[in-house]
Amino acid sequence: MNIAQLLVEQAHQHGSHPALEEIRWGQQRTLSFADLNQKSAQVAALFQNLGLQPGEKVLIFQAMSTSLYIVLLACFRLGLVATFMDPAAPADQIAACCQRIQPVAFVGSLKAHLLRLRHARLRAIPHAIGIGPGLPGTTPLSSAWHLLPWDRIQKVEGESPALLTFTSGSTGAPKGAIRTHELLLAQYRALKAAIQLQPDDRDLCTLPMFALANLAAGVTTLIPNLDLRRPGHIKPAAVIAQIQRYPPTRAAAPPAFWERIIPFCQERDLRLESLQRITTGGTPVFPRLLQQLASIAPQAEITALYGSTEAEPIAPMRYSQITPEDLDRMVCGQGLLTGYPIPQIQVRILASQGDQPLPAFTPASFESLCLSPQQPGEIVVIGEHVLKGYLDGQGNQEHKLRVGEQIWHRTGDAGYLDEGGRLWLLGRDRARVVDSQGTLYPFAVESAATQIQGIRRTALIQFRDQRLLVVEADPSPSRSHLQSRLQEALSWAHLDRILFLPHIPVDRRHNGKIDYPALRQWLTHHLS
Repeated sequence: MNIAQLLVEQAHQHGSHPALEEIRWGQQRTLSFADLNQKSAQVAALFQNLGLQPGEKVLIFQAMSTSLYIVLLACFRLGLVATFMDPAAPADQIAACCQRIQPVAFVGSLKAHLLRLRHARLRAIPHAIGIGPGLPGTTPLSSAWHLLPWDRIQKVEGESPALLTFTSGSTGAPKGAIRTHELLLAQYRALKAAIQLQPDDRDLCTLPMFALANLAAGVTTLIPNLDLRRPGHIKPAAVIAQIQRYPPTRAAAPPAFWERIIPFCQERDLRLESLQRITTGGTPVFPRLLQQLASIAPQAEITALYGSTEAEPIAPMRYSQITPEDLDRMVCGQGLLTGYPIPQIQVRILASQGDQPLPAFTPASFESLCLSPQQPGEIVVIGEHVLKGYLDGQGNQEHKLRVGEQIWHRTGDAGYLDEGGRLWLLGRDRARVVDSQGTLYPFAVESAATQIQGIRRTALIQFRDQRLLVVEADPSPSRSHLQSRLQEALSWAHLDRILFLPHIPVDRRHNGKIDYPALRQWLTHHLS
């Protein structure tokens, strides 16, 4: 089934219902499901006129917007492969990715086309399509509005690729994650159940894949008037103004986004009364963030969602289901609770094998490596919505595991299942500290440390044979006081040193995952 068929069904059932709402340059733009269906069909007609064929790649450099989803759905209609990569990636990485996939069209904003002109490999793409103000030599997307809609939906096989995204490649060559139409359909069904998508909802959404699920479910997506590429640097006043003017019933955003919103609301005693559901994830969601969200959105059911690019979702954890005993375990070194894995996925804990590729297993030999409850190891998963492989197989050896005829995904995360079958996270498997005192996992320490008032972010790292905790604190508390609190709360961790830094480096995408290579580089250069 072509994933675009779900939009057509929503257009027939709820045509006048708003699909996308956004504010640009002070003006609100609303597209109903019928409007979105028609405009995506018109852009499909434009692509058809340009001679684009099913299976060909269309490279899209466009921020989250109504235009993005019009183009994305047009690609799906024609069986084209919508392709995304990091515009901030080095020029050689962009060139290498283009060489691998040979895109036939480039779609983007004026800023994206200025970038295209600086890259020889991007300039070589046959068709250039501009969103908004154009450049000479580009085809305006707006030229599609004069065309008759291309109402047909390309028939596709379930394994036909629909979406191709490249990782940032910060730790090596970028991997190409291929989502097929079948996988996107399975992912939509899993997300719909996990976060309870309802057609009458209006979702303030900063997560592009969640917005795609919203469209399939008939949910209105309210796109914040922000630069969503850096959620940890958003202007909270603009978000609150938009929430107050267009009250959403739910919201989906990474922790870094909420870490900007929460203090703004607390300082002004603001409550986000319209929100009935909040979903957050993409980076670790520690207990204190959930507690703070509950204080500013008292009516909301708050869910921390664990997943990854290759497997989204894996497990949801509702704040209301966290017991005092669970919280005690999280602050006493037991890790970060992520809840029961969803029914659509199987989870196993594999004895840690490091980063080395693993041979194929028989089902029996695989089960012999899987650990019992309460035993920590690497989390591996399988399901219809779990990515089975990467573009050209690059990355399969390190991240995929063949068991008989099945392909399991190695998440690279350490964790364990408790006696009740709930999943607990312990951090990246490669980041665990192994020394003469035993094994210490990052989230065992960080879940406890971030509960202390005044601690913004922490990172456990093994540096020069020492157990080092790096701390990013709020400006106001005294460091000596925080140092004492940390030493007392974490006495069981046997830390050798606690180091305060103004800023702990984090990933570019969600601004919440510790960038361990960058942190280690800083420590190497600055600590004698």
